[in-house]
Amino acid sequence: MNTAFRVRPFESRAALNDALTERLAREIDHAGQSPVALMLSGGHTPLQAYRALATRTFTPASSLAIFYSDERHVPPTSDASNFHATRVLLEALGLPAERIHRVRTELPLDRAVEDYERQLRELLRANTRLPLGLLGLGADGHTASLFTEADLQRAQGKLAVGVQRPDGRAGVSVTPDMLAHIEHVLFVVAGVDKRAALSAFVERRPDSVAARAVASCPKVDVWADRDAWPPASS
Repeated sequence: MNTAFRVRPFESRAALNDALTERLAREIDHAGQSPVALMLSGGHTPLQAYRALATRTFTPASSLAIFYSDERHVPPTSDASNFHATRVLLEALGLPAERIHRVRTELPLDRAVEDYERQLRELLRANTRLPLGLLGLGADGHTASLFTEADLQRAQGKLAVGVQRPDGRAGVSVTPDMLAHIEHVLFVVAGVDKRAALSAFVERRPDSVAARAVASCPKVDVWADRDAWPPASS
């Protein structure tokens, strides 16, 4: 699939945060009655939108579920946990535990990977619609917790994969196979340190792990603040 990577630039980080807040709010409000799951990403960039959403009043459809692009293998109460960073939003949504599909980092890494693979396969077997998935872009060109060629190779045929992160932590990530099931993948990118990585991504350079990870996705957009776009080469 020759997916086009479209970039929507924003004049400021605040404008990007506001747009992301409204985009997520629409998905939550219009979940419908059929099973729906939204994928949240970690990192600092989407946190303001999560916090802004948490100040609103929602009555989510009983069909709505949440899952995660990736997770560090740390306790779920750790400040380094993506799940922990989204708790304020989860509490505002009031979703029951069975509709929050998180990486169970209280398990040993191999079992946490197996458990997350099982959760994701159950979502797909239930014909759950995946209308939107958020991803970040690292300055080194990674996305989710897919950092290297080796990560992409080990991810083949799987929905979840264990990784060893450059920061020394282990992690669990969704795979390109899982991302390909998401109708609209939205990268949220901010900061001048992301310029080179974003340029490589949009140009589909072979060294862009992120570009390769979403090459089979139906629709991929990038929302970037003016620090991240245009790329350094422009």
